[in-house]
Amino acid sequence: MAKVAMTVNGKAVALELEDRTLLVDALRDALGLTGTHVGCDSTQCGCCTVHLDGRSVKSCSMLAPQADGRAILTIEGLAGIEGPGSGDALHPVQQAFTECHALQCGFCTPGMIMAAAGLLAENPAPTEEEIVHALEGNLCRCTGYVNIVSAVQRAAELMRG
Repeated sequence: MAKVAMTVNGKAVALELEDRTLLVDALRDALGLTGTHVGCDSTQCGCCTVHLDGRSVKSCSMLAPQADGRAILTIEGLAGIEGPGSGDALHPVQQAFTECHALQCGFCTPGMIMAAAGLLAENPAPTEEEIVHALEGNLCRCTGYVNIVSAVQRAAELMRG
């Protein structure tokens, strides 16, 4: 068993987990944060994308003990970083996905939003090509990508004010 202390969505948590527990499973099963989805278990789909110390990672590709001492942000905590502090308002990326109809079944949406937020944190004015490149590790089986790219462009506008 491994003792894992990390900050998840701004809150300190301490868990005792099997050494082989994937981060995605710790988030979903131990912490009840089911917005992070498991789509493939092989890093192909991106549904499990979260931010680790501010960078987008696929949480099915790392063990929870590797997150010891680190900061994790999931889709459940995203609104609090750009909203009024209470987490009641949508993050600009979430708002843009809604405005631009960039979701259909919603399964890939949390991973897409987290990947897009990661891109915009590093590059506040990405080109269409940069958006496509940044999202190529996230698969959508329903909507296609036109509205998703439009949503990221809209989110960039919202974040720039």
